[in-house]
This record gives sequence, C-alpha cells and structure tokens, in this order.
Amino acid sequence: MVWLPSIPSDLNLPSGCRRLTGTSSGAGGTVLLNRWQSPELSTPDCLLVLASTRSAEVQGISAAGCTAAARRTTALADAELLIHGPGVPPRWPLPPLPAGVSPALISRVVAETIPLNLQVAALGLPIEPPFPHLRFEAPSHGPAHCLSGGAAMDPERAGQLIRRGKRLGRRLRRPLVLAECVPGGTTTALAVLTGLGLPVAQLVSGSALHPPMELKQALVAEGLSAIQPVTTDPEVLLAAVGDPFQALTMGVLLGAVESDQPILLAGGSQMVAVLALALAALPPCQQQSLCNRVMLGTTAWLAAESLESAIGPSSLEALLLRLEHHFGVALEAYAAGLRFLHSRHQQLRDFESGHVKEGVGAGGLALLAALRGVDHGTLLQGCDDAMDRLLQATGLRPPAP
Repeated sequence: MVWLPSIPSDLNLPSGCRRLTGTSSGAGGTVLLNRWQSPELSTPDCLLVLASTRSAEVQGISAAGCTAAARRTTALADAELLIHGPGVPPRWPLPPLPAGVSPALISRVVAETIPLNLQVAALGLPIEPPFPHLRFEAPSHGPAHCLSGGAAMDPERAGQLIRRGKRLGRRLRRPLVLAECVPGGTTTALAVLTGLGLPVAQLVSGSALHPPMELKQALVAEGLSAIQPVTTDPEVLLAAVGDPFQALTMGVLLGAVESDQPILLAGGSQMVAVLALALAALPPCQQQSLCNRVMLGTTAWLAAESLESAIGPSSLEALLLRLEHHFGVALEAYAAGLRFLHSRHQQLRDFESGHVKEGVGAGGLALLAALRGVDHGTLLQGCDDAMDRLLQATGLRPPAP
C-alpha cells in the first residue's frame, strides 16, 4: 500500500478539499455541490445505519476491533460516541484498535459544529442498542451469515429491507447524509461489486493498515461460486453475499429517484457498492438521474490510499472511475480536507499513516462542515478537545497543550 501526495484543491472547493471524479474537465462547481453549499439548504437529516455480518468474525478480516468478540459491539460503541459524545461513560466502550481512535470522534465533532438531524438505524445487531433507534426489521433476524456460503440473507429479508428503504427514499423532505458502521462491510462491498461484473479486486480497501486482500478475495470467490445459476441480478447478489446495510440503503437510493432531495454518501467503497447495486436495479434511462442527486464524500486519508502503486489515481478514484465506465454515468465525489498532522494526540496523528481511514460518516460529514463554512482548523481543534474528553472519561490524562 502506497500513500499518494496531497493534490491541490479545486478552485471552487473549500481549502484542502478535492474532487475525486471528473477532474479532467477542470475545476469548477456543480449544481449538486452548490446545493450543499447554499445558505438556503435545509438542516440535513443524517442517518447512521448500524449493521452486522458474520463475515466480520473471520480471523484477520477486519481491524474494526482487535477480536471477533470486540467487533460484535463496534457498531454500538461508535453510535454511543456519536450520540452522547466523548465525555459520557458509554455502555459499550470503544473496542481496542491496533492504533488510532474511532472515526466516530470526527463525526461527533461535526455534529456539535453544524446543525444535523441525527438518527440511527440498527439492522441485525447481535445486541439490542441501549439508545433510541429506528427499526426496519425485527431484531430476531440477527447478523447476516458469512458471505462465503453464498447465502448471507434470506431473499425475503433482503427484499423487505429494500422495499422499506424505497419508502424512506421517496418520502425524503430534507437533504440526507447516509453513514454506516458495518464491521466486515468492505468485504461484502467487494463481493457485490465483483458479482455485478466490476473488476475491482485490488481497489477495495479495508479498516486495517495493510488490508488482507488475499483473504477478502478468497471469501468473495467462495461466496460467488456458491450462487447457482450465475447471475448479476443485484437483489440476488445482495441476498447471497451482501449485508443488511446494503439492502436498506440500496432501497433508499432507488426511492430517492422520485424525490428532489440531495443525498450525501458519507464513506468509501461501501457507499460505492450501495450506489452500484441501485444503479444495476434501475433502467439505463434513470441511472444518471440518480447520480444527479447523489454525491460521495470521504476522508483525505482514504482518498490518498493506493493499494497497488503510486502511479495513477488512488484506489478509490480508480474504483469510482470503473463504476462510471461500467454504468455510463457521471458521478460527483469529493475528499474532505481535514488532516491531523498537527494534532496534539498520537491517536489522531495515526490517521496520517493509515491506521484509521474512514467510517461512521467521518469523511462526508467533515466535507459537509467545510461546505457549510467551517474551516479545518476549527475541526482539528474540536477533535483534539474531544480526544481530551474521551481520555478523561476513561481515566487517562490528556497530553499537555
């Protein structure tokens, strides 16, 4: 894995931010970007979708918690940090990480800085959340099965989540930020993208500093080989090798075609996979219409990661380009400019070396804050202060200023 150097920001973007798609056409704003920057923008809804898949329990597959047991409560811990803040003792402490701290810290700071209507949905978690949340299915469904078996979810369950997501998408009355916390979710993302026919084996990252590419690809190959007959049908693939988050949010995007509200996909490859599933389910005449409503926002760290070499675009940029070519659409995707090079905390500086890259909507929300006029210095100070509170809540002493 190679980290690419920073690229100067586009002229009409906040300092440090950059466009990841369509850069060959030159700098300049777009109707969708301008809409998110408009002073007349309604306070956005932010929906954090928590979901669980047994794929995360495969040894070595994810760094969103050092053990399979820790990963079972990662989503709960991240959501508590986002909802209650770092100064409140959580019911479920953040799981130990090899380095860094949960990106939910960034999302919380943004939520404290700009107006957001925050809601959390829980899908298939092994433990009932101890905080108010939206239910789109009975908790008894539990986590999706490991994708390697080619039967991750019952087709009826997947179809019901898609239908309920569609209903939500059709009824949008305000701009929507979609965020996720799904340990193991980059592997299910790789699975559905590969199943749809996109050549992305070396382009889908993960939460680890050095993602276990061979392990992920082996699981995906095993799961896809179990699907008989072979198909590229998005709903069949989703049920076979996907996860509940993908089902619900695919439905939201399909329903949003009938809404005039913009959607910000806050994340990386998992959001690309959801968009690909929705595009595959639409007739070609409606695919660009969906893309005209959807913008992807991610972190500078994920946007700079190259899993193969330092030549050419980053892995995420290459992934987005292949999605555009596969469906014949034009997408808007941007990287936030927030960096932690000058943070007081080692846990935040660890982001700069790739120990933590994205999650819980951190990149999209940091981008939104910048588009709403919040400078990166303010966010950095907010994250340093939040880290102070998190350490104090766990009985540790923050570093001296």
